[in-house]
Parts: sequence; structure tokens; C-alpha cells
Amino acid sequence: MNDQVWKRDEVESPCVRICVVHPEERICTGCLRTLEEIARWSRMPAEERRAVMDELPARAPRLRKRRGGRAARLKG
Repeated sequence: MNDQVWKRDEVESPCVRICVVHPEERICTGCLRTLEEIARWSRMPAEERRAVMDELPARAPRLRKRRGGRAARLKG
């Protein structure tokens, strides 16, 4: 069997198959990319994809903000 059949030039992706867009931040809660980045991903040059991937960890805190809950009620 020819091993070349199984070697594919896949586009590097941060996708973790949790595709839910945060309603306020407008980024995917799984991979942290914007909708525009997701739509353009397969057409982006490798350097641009790497630049986006380098930026993704800094976006995570945007999804961890607490908006109140029990702790906020007890403060007041």
C-alpha cells in the first residue's frame, strides 16, 4: 500500500470541535477565533494562521468574566 495516500497537507487549526459563538464577545468558545477568522481560515497564508494562533490564548479571559451571581448579590 502506498503511504502517500495517508499523508495529507492539512491546514493547521485550533478547532477543538466545540463550535459555540459567545453572544457578546462574538468569538468561538472552543477555539477562540472570530467568525471572520473561521470563515477565512482555509484561505489564510500559514504565517497569518500562526499569528492568529499565537494571539488566541490572550482571548480566553474574555470568556471567563463573571457578571454577578451569588457573590455579587452578597457584596451589596
